[in-house]
Amino acid sequence: MKTTLHATLDEIDSVAKKISKLLCDNSVVFLRGDLAAGKTTLTKALANAKGCSNAVTSPTFSIQQIYDGGLHHYDLYQCPNEKFMAMGLLESLGEPGWHIIEWGDEALEELLRDYGFDVAVVDILPEEKGRRYEVKIDGF
Repeated sequence: MKTTLHATLDEIDSVAKKISKLLCDNSVVFLRGDLAAGKTTLTKALANAKGCSNAVTSPTFSIQQIYDGGLHHYDLYQCPNEKFMAMGLLESLGEPGWHIIEWGDEALEELLRDYGFDVAVVDILPEEKGRRYEVKIDGF
């Protein structure tokens, strides 16, 4: 399934609610976009849609943050796939909840599919008055 959403920053909660309705209880979601595209902002909105009460922050240096309500947030900007695997993070993807991955590349996406994970990809692209969210969900 592929869908495209358009929104201003003020409408991000609406986008997150629409995306959350497309996800299963246990989902791996790749967020892709340039620096400052709004990946962490969308993660915060998805956390709200999931009912997470924690304040969501970027896990740039810790690589992974785990929040209440089964929200797992990963930032792989400075974490090559080999390090991701060595840290045991692949195993954590098997834990219940949503696993939001910023900066995950196509090689990791393919690896996760090979391991049987259903993967959703949200490409965030700038537009004149906001962002375009191209949502691709396979296997759900």
